Amino acid sequence: MSNVHPLEAPSARLDEDAWEDLLNFIEEKRVIPIVGPELLKVETEGGPRLLHDWMAEKLAAKLGVDTARLPSPYTLNDVVCWFLASRGRREDTYTRMRSILRETAFAPPKALRQLAEITDFDLFVTTTFDSLLEAAINDVRFAGAQTAEVVGYTPNRVADLPSEREHLQRPVVYHLLGRCSASPTYVISDEDMLEFVCALQSEHLTPEKLFYELEHSHLLLIGSNFSNWLARLFLRMAKRRRLSDPRDVGEVLADDHTGSDERLMAFLQQVSVRTRVYAGAEQFVDELHRRWTARRRPAEVIPLPAAQRVLPPEREMPENAVFISYAREDLAAVQRLKAGLDAAGIRTWFDMDRLEGGDDYDRKIQKNIARCSYFIPIVSANTERRLEGFFRREWSYAIDRTRNMDDDAVFVLPVCVDPVDVRAARIPDKFKAVHVTPLPGGEATPEFVRRLADLLAARGGGSAT
Repeated sequence: MSNVHPLEAPSARLDEDAWEDLLNFIEEKRVIPIVGPELLKVETEGGPRLLHDWMAEKLAAKLGVDTARLPSPYTLNDVVCWFLASRGRREDTYTRMRSILRETAFAPPKALRQLAEITDFDLFVTTTFDSLLEAAINDVRFAGAQTAEVVGYTPNRVADLPSEREHLQRPVVYHLLGRCSASPTYVISDEDMLEFVCALQSEHLTPEKLFYELEHSHLLLIGSNFSNWLARLFLRMAKRRRLSDPRDVGEVLADDHTGSDERLMAFLQQVSVRTRVYAGAEQFVDELHRRWTARRRPAEVIPLPAAQRVLPPEREMPENAVFISYAREDLAAVQRLKAGLDAAGIRTWFDMDRLEGGDDYDRKIQKNIARCSYFIPIVSANTERRLEGFFRREWSYAIDRTRNMDDDAVFVLPVCVDPVDVRAARIPDKFKAVHVTPLPGGEATPEFVRRLADLLAARGGGSAT
């Protein structure tokens, strides 16, 4: 990526210097993969097919579209346009699409799993509306737990990254062209694409954190189906400047069609000299994965046993989970406690994003405390120092729940992770009335784990399997 010269022939691969530069940038978390539909090869009843081609066929059947009157091969856009021209309701196309996806159970394609295995990627952008990319990340990195953060853009509700990239607590999948739903909030036609592109360029509808990262990162546009002018427009939109201006970051376009588009290739060669082209989306991912894996030390490639891994909590609290309430400064101790409980098969949940500002966040926390199995408040030097904090509101919600419980019921299990005089601590009297377990640094003792496991077993809740 660092070499500035005209593009090589489209059939050529990146040279060794370009690969070396790319891998170095990936290790420094300066690269963002942008995934397109050419990577969505799924196993259907008729054999391997691209998801969007298969869905075009299913959608045509659900909408009663006369496919004999469509171009061959036809696309989702062809199906939608024919349906609308026949006075069909636009809203029906989205509900039918959602129904089709709900009825499927496709495994994530190999290429998406390979991208997920490149753990230096912490921010993924996708131009598709399905959930296969986040499924691949959750399968590969979190044993299937719904842990990756998923954000979907829509022109009528701007959703940005949860924080600046350097502060992300979990991998993020950003659906730039919307996520599948029963509402018209994602792209399935050229008209939808037009609306999204116009909105993304609007001053008030741009996800600023995301576009800052796109502007200042190297980009891998893998498997895009962008046409000639849409590819130019997307690059310009992401880089926020003339493509001929000097810049420190570059792009790789890896797909099955750019190299054969003579006009687009000529434009890139003459104007956007930091853009490289690689023929073949799946081939690019396969080679990237092979090279990245070869550079890693064996210990970095082979997953650690579950007991030694500190996995972030799932996005949504699982059933019968133990809720851990903490001050943000105690995150390391909380992660250590979670790892110890995970090793014993005890489901835990705590919030890592700490989005302390909104009614939606507050309702989510109240709901989770109302249905968790047990509540563990973390007492520490930090909670003693902080007279205010959202953790105190969580403590209050937990106490509210105990008011409906029998006096002998066990729900709150306070844990102290620092040398704190619990008798004089700034904690509710309800906490002082029960045993506060000292777990220095958050290290779960066998006694504490056994007690919690016994409580869960007694209430019929349980350990994870």
